[in-house]
Amino acid sequence: MQLPLTQIFQQYRSQAIAIESEAELDQQITQWQIGIPRPTLVIVGGAGGIAEEDCETLQQLFIDCVAPWAEEHGLAVVDGGTDAGVMRFIGVARETIKGKFPLIGVVAEGTVNLPERLGTNPYAAELEPHHSHFVLVPGGEWGDESPWLARTATAIAGHCPSVTFVINGGNITWQDIQCSIDENRPVVTFAGSGRTADILTETLRGQVQDERAEKILEQGKVHVISMHTSPAELKTLLADLFHTALS
Repeated sequence: MQLPLTQIFQQYRSQAIAIESEAELDQQITQWQIGIPRPTLVIVGGAGGIAEEDCETLQQLFIDCVAPWAEEHGLAVVDGGTDAGVMRFIGVARETIKGKFPLIGVVAEGTVNLPERLGTNPYAAELEPHHSHFVLVPGGEWGDESPWLARTATAIAGHCPSVTFVINGGNITWQDIQCSIDENRPVVTFAGSGRTADILTETLRGQVQDERAEKILEQGKVHVISMHTSPAELKTLLADLFHTALS
């Protein structure tokens, strides 16, 4: 895959790899020297239809809790890497707190605009500028990155705990969740954030019936927390899921 990896580093100050196999993924991640295995947080979803004030609430929760927790407890964070929605939330939060934790975006190479190379997908997006690393994988359709994203998190976590956050999200998010479940990763869905996250929440509570959500609930361990939760409450859940003492 001939991709502008050097130019990505020059423009974003982010290390980038292009991979085509799981063996290649494991090998190249090791060469990053980010200290693996390490506990890993996966973030999937979007921000479609979220009111502006709720976006501000979520952004502040990432600044006050998610990014500081990742920094303090040595987490790596893995997401879809584009400059939108939850990926922007964590990128901005990392920059705001001057965090050093690895923030790794996994993108299908045809769905993003790269330096000197536009994506082939008509809805190609920009890379989020505060990520420290990018993994470029084959594909030109949204969702092609889903299994690679889940596998990247597993490669980084190794024997350490890993958790997936689901915030809002559309059709691709169902695929992302399933890929995390396939990797035996517990899922936290943020109630009130809309769309996929709320359907999963309401199905768990018996308020609606949805085949996609029911399949996930049958296979994996799903936790629910309100998007309006306090940082203290979210830290308590994180401490439980990552087997870490509260500080």
